[in-house]
Amino acid sequence: MTDTGDAVTSYWAAVETRDWDTFGALLAEDVVYEVPQTRERVRGRAAFTTFTADGFPGDWHITVQRVIGGEQAAATEIEFADAGVSQPGLTFFEFGPYGLISRITDYWPEPYEPPAGRAGLAERY
Repeated sequence: MTDTGDAVTSYWAAVETRDWDTFGALLAEDVVYEVPQTRERVRGRAAFTTFTADGFPGDWHITVQRVIGGEQAAATEIEFADAGVSQPGLTFFEFGPYGLISRITDYWPEPYEPPAGRAGLAERY
């Protein structure tokens, strides 16, 4: 596996275990996260860590199905499960000059409105 593949594997492991220190250490200070289906964008390590830690309540789980890594980018296919319901997701990662994740784009099967609890955590576009 490539360094980018290892980094996104660590990213998802940190998400699954809610290890927000490890999660944040993988991100560039100016990381940008986007979800096209909800038109949400989050800018910056601290904001994105808070968004991920606080914006997804419940006992959900992530299972990584596939990781593809390149020199400055990686992609993952995941399964997101919550309360017995699961859905696939595709996530694309871009890396900056120091090997940190600089951009993340998350794709989910259907457009949806974000949960009300995330209202102050992201800008809408």
